Amino acid sequence: MQFIRSEHRCISFLFLLSCLLSCSSAYNYLVVLPTSVRSHYNVGSALAKGLAAAGHQVTIISPFETKKPHQNITEIAVPSILEAMKDSVENLLESSNQPILTQLVYYYDICINITKTLLDDPSVQEFTKSKQSFNAVISEVFLNEAQFGFAEHFNAPLIGLGTFGAISWNTDLVGSPSPPSYIPHALLKFSDHMSLVERVGNLAFLTYEEIFMNLYYLPKQEEVYRKYFPNNKQDFYDMRKNTALVLLNQHVSLSFPRPYSPNMIEVGGMHINRKRQPLPKDIEDFINGAEHGVIYFSMGSNLKSKNLPLEKRQALIETFGKLKQRVLWKFEDTNMPGKPANVFISDWFPQDDILAHKNVTAFITHGGLLSTTESIYHGKPFVGIPIFGDQFLNMARAESNGYGVTVDFKELTTEKLTNAIERIISTPETTQKVLDMSARYKDQKELPL
Repeated sequence: MQFIRSEHRCISFLFLLSCLLSCSSAYNYLVVLPTSVRSHYNVGSALAKGLAAAGHQVTIISPFETKKPHQNITEIAVPSILEAMKDSVENLLESSNQPILTQLVYYYDICINITKTLLDDPSVQEFTKSKQSFNAVISEVFLNEAQFGFAEHFNAPLIGLGTFGAISWNTDLVGSPSPPSYIPHALLKFSDHMSLVERVGNLAFLTYEEIFMNLYYLPKQEEVYRKYFPNNKQDFYDMRKNTALVLLNQHVSLSFPRPYSPNMIEVGGMHINRKRQPLPKDIEDFINGAEHGVIYFSMGSNLKSKNLPLEKRQALIETFGKLKQRVLWKFEDTNMPGKPANVFISDWFPQDDILAHKNVTAFITHGGLLSTTESIYHGKPFVGIPIFGDQFLNMARAESNGYGVTVDFKELTTEKLTNAIERIISTPETTQKVLDMSARYKDQKELPL
């Protein structure tokens, strides 16, 4: 029975891969992007737009909407997810101060709520009653297992999209091993060269997560699955293991070595602009007029700079005011008391195009996977101020490779941040290392998309 299932999965994988790569026939895809994290949506929408540009029909379920509608893309907006996540996003800093085991339970509970919210949305309810057919269902894998039920509901194979990169949530779907001796959990700060104590800690954390998932989390997802897909004949646990293909937002040059099953494919960087687009005139002029270059600072789409504690915000203002470089700061309030003259604030920046600008010398980031990937692609060293999730792991990789410096948010001071910035800007080896990494990353026979 196991052999038959593996053989079926392999055939499905090969069929799906040929469908994805083929432009000669038009296929119909359902893309489910449930999270309220804008960067995750950017990865999924890049895939959806790529499929649409190749002539395929794509339906997207997401809390966000594309800025430029495409004739081959149908959108089902679920803004109720953003409303449901509002309090959690605003309390992000507070929750990040909790012990790691408490954070794990918190994240899982949040995602169960997101799963319910999407499936309960009237527009999604109406959609599930439609008689549409799809060649495949592509679903982000982000603690939303009940939503995988769309695949059987529409009689289509399931493709997982790991916006987080490889993690137990998606490796378990296709049986990829994750040896705890050299593959750290994404929420821990370890590298692939762990000490004995770190390996024991990694194993203990993975064991705790496994027990928690099987005794608490997955049964709750099963309840949601049975409620919203009552006609699905597949058992919830069998359904999880019946994933035909997983696409990973990762690349071998950027991550630690690890084993993959044949149907886990790295496609990291789908969202990156290969050609820099023109910047808004005020931003372009600000960057071009910087004699000593520009530093770009953003804490991502979820954590807002305006919500930072006053002492941390003041440390940032004092640091930036002392720099000879100009600073672009993603700040969500036009009123910033004490804003230095060399700082340009805005609630939105075209990050990818800014990092591509030759006059931008460094990036200060929260350490998210998309931000660090973009920075590496464009050859810019970075200072990371990780807050939650995989940001610590991403910065551990950057530090071990020599093109990133971590500043602990709890210990963030003017002196420590200034020293970190000086280290990456004044050390030629740091820039050279990220340029070398960028060259390896770009050395691909085919683009990820």
